[in-house]
Amino acid sequence: MHVVVCVKQIPDPAVPGALDQVTHTLDRSGKLVMDDSDSYGVEMALQLAGDVDGSEVTLVSMAPGGETSGLRTALAMGAARAILVSDDALSGSDALSTAKALAAAIRRAEPDLVIAATESTDGYTGTLPVQLAELLGMPSVTFAKGVSTDGTTLEVDRQTEAGYDEVRCPLPAVVTVTAGVVEPRYPSFKGIMAAKSKPIDVLSLADLGIDPSDVGVRGARQEIVDVADAEARAGGEIVMDEGDGAARIVAFLEQLKVI
Repeated sequence: MHVVVCVKQIPDPAVPGALDQVTHTLDRSGKLVMDDSDSYGVEMALQLAGDVDGSEVTLVSMAPGGETSGLRTALAMGAARAILVSDDALSGSDALSTAKALAAAIRRAEPDLVIAATESTDGYTGTLPVQLAELLGMPSVTFAKGVSTDGTTLEVDRQTEAGYDEVRCPLPAVVTVTAGVVEPRYPSFKGIMAAKSKPIDVLSLADLGIDPSDVGVRGARQEIVDVADAEARAGGEIVMDEGDGAARIVAFLEQLKVI
């Protein structure tokens, strides 16, 4: 069984982010790290691959400047190899453009199962995985809190507001996993050293047969026209109960249209 995991490389959350002054998109020109939300997908893929003989885990990512730092972290966890899509024409891509590029790379890998996080921590659109499934012509199962497979069928406990649904579908398929579905392992020293020699195939749009006008700023269906600072938090009001405290609280909640 061949499992592909979508791994997003993002600017280090510990460092204050910066925006591109022209496109108003996140500046990704520096060193990138693996999105924490994707560590759950990598761990799930490794566990599933370990349950089916002859399985392999491949990572797929899209990042500028041939950046591979985040991928090396995932390779150190145990993935066998990685595919990186990197092309200057992808700058400014929206979720659909990103899905097109990733889908083309994933299609070349011929996976039996594609795993992704429910959403990234720097974008939060939550739309890319289902776009991938549509482009790849695969069924998608989202918000998985438990996943198992025998190599031909996927069984998922899909999280809902009321509990979870038990879902079964044939492979190949796309599944998104929630945080906490598994406990991601820490890369060992041996894994870190081994990751340095694991192959990463870097592909351009030409390699994938994608027209540059269909992606990036030119192909984006979404545009950020302005960015403004969040309104500063105002000071709270202290209510001293002088016999009318309850009435003043009710009046305040009515003003907020809470009641």
